[in-house]
Amino acid sequence: MTEPVLYRWPVNAAFGRSVPKTKFYEHGNVRTALREKFVDDIQRIAWAYKLADDTIRLRGTTTVPEIQVFTIETKGADVSDEVLAAIDKTVHFPIIFEVASIERVRMAAARKSLDGKTPRIATYFTTEWQAADAPRRPLPTALDLPSLYEALLASLLPVATRVGETVSEATERLDRARKLQREIVTLEKKLRTEPQLNRKIELRRQLKERETAFAELTDTAPSTRG
Repeated sequence: MTEPVLYRWPVNAAFGRSVPKTKFYEHGNVRTALREKFVDDIQRIAWAYKLADDTIRLRGTTTVPEIQVFTIETKGADVSDEVLAAIDKTVHFPIIFEVASIERVRMAAARKSLDGKTPRIATYFTTEWQAADAPRRPLPTALDLPSLYEALLASLLPVATRVGETVSEATERLDRARKLQREIVTLEKKLRTEPQLNRKIELRRQLKERETAFAELTDTAPSTRG
């Protein structure tokens, strides 16, 4: 795991606008169950900071024109990724979320692509829960908003990026690792209940194969092969 982090967002970037929950589900095809999650799980949504050229003097691009920071105050223990995604899809800018309960906070985000009419959202990553008054660090050093966005996302990954690896590549690698992890769990269950010896041998072979692949995907400094 990478070290949990909270950032000290620049004062000049403070936006501080409360956004009604209905704004994120009154338009479009949002299931009733998801609407209920907004009502039951969220106390307040705040558009807290706007990281842009006119607030922090970093140039944006068409892929990352601005970065928004949203604070989600919970009613209960947490807010699901499904709810975060519903918010993400309605805002045509990359978003970094801070999910806050009474005494703790976590930072979460998914890589967002803006090259279509509807933003494409990748897998969500998050820090561990931290005390609400935990120390905060300055923003990562960056030359422009895309590089700042990469650095912010990289700090959320459960493992460090490899040398020369982009956050997008690391996310794809970790998605493959998650899929393998699910397959490993399934194979372990089958192995425990399989009565036939020849079938057990085949399951063990498949399990070892996937465990090896999983270890390679989660190794931050993989060995090179000639």
